[in-house]
Amino acid sequence: MEVRGSRHQVNKEPQHRINESIRAAQVRVVGENIETGVYPLREALAMAEEAGLDLVEISPNAEPPVCRIIDYSKFLYQLKKKQKEIKAKSVKVVVKEIRFGPQTDDHDFNFKLKHAKEFLQEGAKVRAYVFFKGRSILFKDQGADILSRFINELEDCGKVEAAPKLEGKKMIVVIAPKK
Repeated sequence: MEVRGSRHQVNKEPQHRINESIRAAQVRVVGENIETGVYPLREALAMAEEAGLDLVEISPNAEPPVCRIIDYSKFLYQLKKKQKEIKAKSVKVVVKEIRFGPQTDDHDFNFKLKHAKEFLQEGAKVRAYVFFKGRSILFKDQGADILSRFINELEDCGKVEAAPKLEGKKMIVVIAPKK
């Protein structure tokens, strides 16, 4: 039985060219304790060998390509670490949902409004929708009134990102926090 394709990808080829896999005739060499300059590939490889490190092609599109003399596994580790830091610093957008019915009364509306204000102050987006069940779809105008009232009440702490629109049995509005 032949098995085609595996879920586990094996690292087929390094992300960077190293040592003998570098194709350029001349390279710009950078690194610690090394005089930066343009060298023939053979000389650059000899310098890396002498230092007991790898010649890693950092910028292959430059003219001549930029190579660094460094331990390749250490270089990969530092790259992963940088990517992790960038990912940690990126802002994660949280979307909180609030559901109304077409006949939502004032007490329930105010209770949900209070929660929406808290969500917006925490920096989360609020996705409010009126859900029409069965024949209540006939009361679209009541749903639109509830959402417009909701938007007006939240004017001071949020701005409308997507205007109210009907999608199937839901009338949806998205409100983002003000900076």
